[in-house]
Amino acid sequence: MRVHQIFSLIIMMLAEGLLASVPTGAAEPIELGMRRELFVDHHLIDKLENVQLVLHEPRDEGPVLKFDQPWEGRFSGYATVLHDDGLYRLYYRGVPTAGSDGNSREVTCYAESKDGLTWSKPDLGLFEVDGTRQNNVILADAAPVTHNFCPFIDRNPSADPAQRFKAIGGVSRSGLVAYTSADGVHWEKLTEDPIFKDSGWVFDSQNLAFWSESEQQYVLYYRKAPDRIRAIARTTSVDFVHWTEPTMMTYSDTDTSKPSHHLYTNQTQAYFRAPHIYIATAARFFPGRQVISAEQAEAVNVHPNYFKDTSDAVFMTSRGGHHYDRTFSGAFIRPGIGLENWVSRTNYPALNLVQTGPTEMSLYVNQHYGQPTARLQRYSLRLDGFASVRAAYEGGELVTKSIRFDGDRLVLNFATSAAGGIRVEIQDAEGTPLPGFTLDDTVELIGNEIEREVRWKHGADVSRLAQQPVRLRLVMKDADVYALRFQK
Repeated sequence: MRVHQIFSLIIMMLAEGLLASVPTGAAEPIELGMRRELFVDHHLIDKLENVQLVLHEPRDEGPVLKFDQPWEGRFSGYATVLHDDGLYRLYYRGVPTAGSDGNSREVTCYAESKDGLTWSKPDLGLFEVDGTRQNNVILADAAPVTHNFCPFIDRNPSADPAQRFKAIGGVSRSGLVAYTSADGVHWEKLTEDPIFKDSGWVFDSQNLAFWSESEQQYVLYYRKAPDRIRAIARTTSVDFVHWTEPTMMTYSDTDTSKPSHHLYTNQTQAYFRAPHIYIATAARFFPGRQVISAEQAEAVNVHPNYFKDTSDAVFMTSRGGHHYDRTFSGAFIRPGIGLENWVSRTNYPALNLVQTGPTEMSLYVNQHYGQPTARLQRYSLRLDGFASVRAAYEGGELVTKSIRFDGDRLVLNFATSAAGGIRVEIQDAEGTPLPGFTLDDTVELIGNEIEREVRWKHGADVSRLAQQPVRLRLVMKDADVYALRFQK
């Protein structure tokens, strides 16, 4: 049969209804399954009408740890927080005097907490520093690894229990050296040679790695600045020893591998309640943007080399691969009140957010860098509360892209005013309301909850729609929706 005959046959079958018409360019449904999805980007969003995505400001909860020991001091930093089966572990660089990256005075310190709020520094007796073993040092005499030693708990199901904790550290001259530990306190080198090397302006920051559940491989994010703008590169590995050719990360606000501002740290992490979404609480650095005068710097007793720049923290996301979404260009954490917060290399978030209450998570921020009052500050957010879809009192609505889910009920993380509310309609892939799930059928959600099921007149059961392409329409008034999830 000739081509024109085949084409004519198709047209005839379409006209007679014997062949279904498929919209040109129709996108495949997003396979949601039972994953929790956060409104931190436009991944799920098709249409917004009189609603907007809003970045939320973490609440300053005050200082939780002072870097006040002789081996710690005003240049302590590059902190990492791990939540390990009820125990919170904190790792950070201790160094009391200014010096070159990777100098012999740098040590890795350790603190722990049972609640993430109150921290203690255990007397470990592992290394002699400044003539004493009565300290909380877990690694010393290991320069330059101790400049930016950054650990993680290896969630790889195939990981050796003796290497349950892994870490990397090092600068450009050394490459990234790997350490392992069974208990998170006693560490040894994985290999004598570095596991990863690169050339140019690299590694002089907090570099990090973790096991990605969604990508089923190790991912490593590190400092690289090919254009003299501090930026981020990524490489991956299946065994933590052999790594792929690195790739520069790209950014949605510039559509290039050059970020809009210097990113001093990247602090990329798999969000613990939705590990397919990577959260990055990066330190944004403004070299030469001097806020305080020399006299003011002297008044707060900041080191004279550390007050002619300033910095804050920004929020980015990734879903794997080599791209960051910058939906929000403003600051995630602004410098606090007081001149001491407007100096160089301060306001740098520690790596990782952790849950510290039934409805709360915490992140920690280095403050007062280069000052005798150097410390770690705690900030809090509601669970999933990085950002939300927000409707004002006048009301508005959101329609999702076509999705396919598993489970038998839909739950939302949301908040409304007493006057506000949220109604949820389920539509087919073309946007037609489905019987029993129309806007008129829905039971309005009013309240403020981390997780509440959506109900219609017939109840909450949506199982008969599972694995069908559907859309969600959220009609909102004076309300925020932070996340949604289908569950059984």
